[in-house]
Amino acid sequence: MKDDTIWMEQALVEARKAAEKGEVPVGAVIVLKGAIIARGHNQPISGCNPVAHAEILTLQAGARALGNYRLVDCELFVTLEPCTMCAGAIVHSRIRRLVYGALEPKAGAIESVTEVLSQPQMNYRVEATGGVLADKCGQMISDFFKQRRLQIKKAKGA
Repeated sequence: MKDDTIWMEQALVEARKAAEKGEVPVGAVIVLKGAIIARGHNQPISGCNPVAHAEILTLQAGARALGNYRLVDCELFVTLEPCTMCAGAIVHSRIRRLVYGALEPKAGAIESVTEVLSQPQMNYRVEATGGVLADKCGQMISDFFKQRRLQIKKAKGA
């Protein structure tokens, strides 16, 4: 959908903020009725917080914006396929729809490694759409890790 790419571009803006802080460039936005109500990006390193993933921080900001921990009728756009922790939080928040960009072959919990949202035990169903601006989202992460490897190589050679 055309709107999906518009919102994913906004999630990429957040991902760039993470990269500028030296964080893995993952960004997210929550949309309700055609407007962004919350934004976030990865901050586990800078925040010294293992759960400060873009999705978690954005869900928290969305809950504060609505004054409710249930984010009914909201859509979450994130540049990378969520991990197990984030997928569980998405279910608990009652996000209506998840849209993600690049696949995460090492820890993706929507379709890559496991399928948390498809578990029959889940008491809530989240609609999920993957692959929106996947190349752009994936390239940002690839470039980040390529740069990080170069920095490590330089540091070892110095």
